[in-house]
Amino acid sequence: MELTSGRILLKRLTPEDVTKTYVDWLYDKEVTQFLECRWGVFTEGHLKTYVKNMSESSENILFGIFLKEKKEHIGNIKIGKINYVHKFGDVGLLIGNRNMWGKGYGTEAIKLVTCHAFKEIKLNKLTAGIYANNVGSYKAFMKAGYEKVGILKKQMIYKGYYVDQIIVEKLNVLD
Repeated sequence: MELTSGRILLKRLTPEDVTKTYVDWLYDKEVTQFLECRWGVFTEGHLKTYVKNMSESSENILFGIFLKEKKEHIGNIKIGKINYVHKFGDVGLLIGNRNMWGKGYGTEAIKLVTCHAFKEIKLNKLTAGIYANNVGSYKAFMKAGYEKVGILKKQMIYKGYYVDQIIVEKLNVLD
C-alpha cells in the first residue's frame, strides 16, 4: 500500500526496508528524545522482526516516509492500536533524518495518513500524545488540522524530570 502527496510517499514498511540508517536513527539521542523507543536496544534483526509483526497486525499500520524523488527513507508514521469497534486510532511520528526536520515533511505525512484513516479505514477520530516540550511535533500536528484537547500533567519523563503530555485529536468530518 502506498500513499503519495506533493513531496513524499508513504509505503507500508517491510523487513527489506530496515537498514543500518534506520537502526542508527534509534541510537541518535536527539532523534529519539521524545520517543518511547529510546529505552530500547535495537539491531537490524530486532527491527526486521518489529516491522514484520507490524505488517501482520490488524491493529497497527506502519508506513515509511520516503522522499518521492530520491526514494530516500526519512522517517516513519504509524496508526496504532486501531479500535475498529469505536473507530479511533493513535498516530505516532518519527522523522529520523535530522536534515529533514523543519521542512514540513512531518505535517505532510500526518495529513496523508489522516486522510487514509478517515477515507479508507473509516475511522471517526485520530489522537496523538506529544511531550509538551516537543515543539516541532506539536506544530506539525497543528498545521495538519489537529486540535489540542487536553494536557496530562507531569505524564512523561524527559531527561530525568517530568513533563506534561499534550493530547491532540482530529475528528473525521468526511462522513
